[in-house]
Amino acid sequence: MSMNQLLPPDIAARAPDILDALRRRLWMVATAESCTGGLIAAALTAIAGSSDVVDSGFVTYSNAAKTRLLGVPAALIDIHGAVSGEVASAMASGALAHSAAHIAVSVTGIAGPGGGSAEKPVGLVWFGCALRGGPVQTKRHIFSGDRGAIRAAAVATAFDLMLQATH
Repeated sequence: MSMNQLLPPDIAARAPDILDALRRRLWMVATAESCTGGLIAAALTAIAGSSDVVDSGFVTYSNAAKTRLLGVPAALIDIHGAVSGEVASAMASGALAHSAAHIAVSVTGIAGPGGGSAEKPVGLVWFGCALRGGPVQTKRHIFSGDRGAIRAAAVATAFDLMLQATH
């Protein structure tokens, strides 16, 4: 399956812009992904030569993986839930702590079609963007559409966060 089948062409076509922005800053990036299942890292690494700016990608779909691979405290997940600003922030910080990256982006959400609730509906996605030595920015979105549309919108939003951070 090609990247074009996983992401709409307009979103996949933005990956070179992200890589160029990172190159201009001489930054490496790490991703910490849950509901996107590695799509952000896949979109970036689909481009030849991306290894000069892509350090690592963590796919931490389970809560245990978030704790084991990124150091997200289990108590934080218990208190706020995996789909929360607090966990998105901890995921981004953990990706920086476990990589040589200068910037990390994280995504945790409910892509559906099931798993939602009144408090946390299908389409709810939290993002984190962390710069080494700086604060972590978090952002909340509720996307509409099917599972593929929600995941694609999450990748596009993560790209936006990375571009904003590099300017």
